[in-house]
Amino acid sequence: MLTNNDILKKLRIALELKDDDIIHILKLADFTVSKSELSALFRKDDHPNYVACGDQLLRNFLQGLIIYKRGPMKKKEEGK
Repeated sequence: MLTNNDILKKLRIALELKDDDIIHILKLADFTVSKSELSALFRKDDHPNYVACGDQLLRNFLQGLIIYKRGPMKKKEEGK
């Protein structure tokens, strides 16, 4: 079974994202993470500094990725 860390790693590789790109994507979803926190997510699970990626972080990454790729959502006009 894939963990959230595995999913994040696979998306990072598939989309050729660097640490700064991921930090920027998370900021688009109003979620702040430091480079050291990010590197802990990409360590092997037996490493002493490994941190499990929570559902909230992955959800915010995916939300930010939508904004990153498509742009911000346009506001609907009232009355329509």
